[in-house]
Amino acid sequence: MNAVALTPLALGFGLTGMLVSLGLLIWFAYRGWSVLLLAPLAAMLAAGISGEPVLAHWTQTFMGSAARFVAQFFPLFLLGALFGKLMEDSGSVQAIAGFMTRRLGPRRAMLAVVIGGALVTYGGVSLFVAFFVLAPMAQALFQEANIPRRLMPPAIALGTSTFTMSALPGTPAIQNAIPMPFFGTTPFAAPGLGVIASVVMAGFGLWWLGRQEVRARALGEGFTTRAAEHSMPEIGAARHTGLVRERATVSQSFDPVEIDHGHVSSTMPSFGIAIAPLVVVVGVNFLMNVVVLPRLDAAYLAEGRWGATSLGAVGGVWGVCVALAVAIVMLVLLNRTRLPALRESVDAGANAAVLPVLSVSSLVGYGAVIAALPAFGLVREWVLGIGGGPLVSLAVATNLLAALTGSASGGMTIALDALGGTYLQLAAQHHIDPALLHRVAVISSGTLDSLPHNGAVVTLLAVCGSTHRESYRDIVMVGIVGALLALVIVIAVGSVAGSF
Repeated sequence: MNAVALTPLALGFGLTGMLVSLGLLIWFAYRGWSVLLLAPLAAMLAAGISGEPVLAHWTQTFMGSAARFVAQFFPLFLLGALFGKLMEDSGSVQAIAGFMTRRLGPRRAMLAVVIGGALVTYGGVSLFVAFFVLAPMAQALFQEANIPRRLMPPAIALGTSTFTMSALPGTPAIQNAIPMPFFGTTPFAAPGLGVIASVVMAGFGLWWLGRQEVRARALGEGFTTRAAEHSMPEIGAARHTGLVRERATVSQSFDPVEIDHGHVSSTMPSFGIAIAPLVVVVGVNFLMNVVVLPRLDAAYLAEGRWGATSLGAVGGVWGVCVALAVAIVMLVLLNRTRLPALRESVDAGANAAVLPVLSVSSLVGYGAVIAALPAFGLVREWVLGIGGGPLVSLAVATNLLAALTGSASGGMTIALDALGGTYLQLAAQHHIDPALLHRVAVISSGTLDSLPHNGAVVTLLAVCGSTHRESYRDIVMVGIVGALLALVIVIAVGSVAGSF
């Protein structure tokens, strides 16, 4: 049944169910309620208002889609969280941050924070781990340089949550992995366009932060000159709050409650040892996707016992998994004496992956139920009817869903679950390389997701001891405006020159 076959009354009930359920999901999630409970309740509410079988949607549609997401991406969540925890406990992330502090110093405080964040996140360290290491680094640099404390969150966000998450070719971020099964692509999809987008995001963000620093100095505003900043909480004081945990696990791949488990080394490795695992992640990921997997005979994957799939659908995930696994082994070997509580660190890293993957999979299950409702056909027709072609339509759909859910990964998966196959068919009709679809989808997911209710935004502000009123405008400029500018340029260049 499609939208045009429905009676006006049924169509009205269906659209009302979607809007009411989505509104309640956003409302309660913003107030810290767990999406593990909210998502199925909202999905069943939408199904009930639409006159659909509620229990069937819960056990077959919702759980089926959520389970597929876990099956596809839990290895990446698991290895990514484990790698991030071991990098922290070995002192490697702190060593990299310290190196950037010494080399660039207070005179280039903004650049030091941005580069430090970019290095660790592009190498596979989770946002949450990076936030807690970079915040003290930024505080020391900004205080010595007398830069307003309110600029710390946007500087950290620029280095950790923009180009290294969605644009740089080969980034192991989960957002860059999600389109791979849908489009048969790799983490290095459209590398040239990814580099262009990265330059635009980084360049615009650094320009804006530099402009704000100059403006603050002209107004006589320093690190502690504003009254509001005297009463702010200490750096990292929010790590134990439940609100931060509930918000963070929807948009990140690391459960904050595990950050204090394990044992952080009292001695730090050298910069070379600290950065070696990050280089391995990028290097092995490249070799797997460009050299090894294309030469692999994987015809057996078409058999039923392997899910009747193809190497194109799973190869990208395989490449990132192997890269993270090799880097974890190297990290442990290089830092064995700095990991005296290895079992505890490994346990904490593994446990840190569970809640985030289940939280995002619940959002995915909610999206699957919405997409299965008869009235969704009207939404589909509207989205696909957006002018500008498939690339613009895909960008708008992903942006909207990421904004509404406050999750780049959740919003993008919902969009691709509902419309990924359709976009792939449209790409073939318009002679668009799937790699271009991949890059547009990933960049789109990392734009409007940074609205005030986004988990990463809430976490970062809490970690830095700042507020939305103080810092959010600058986060919007570096995290949303810069990303939207890059997205427009990628779509424009890709539409003319294709994928490269």
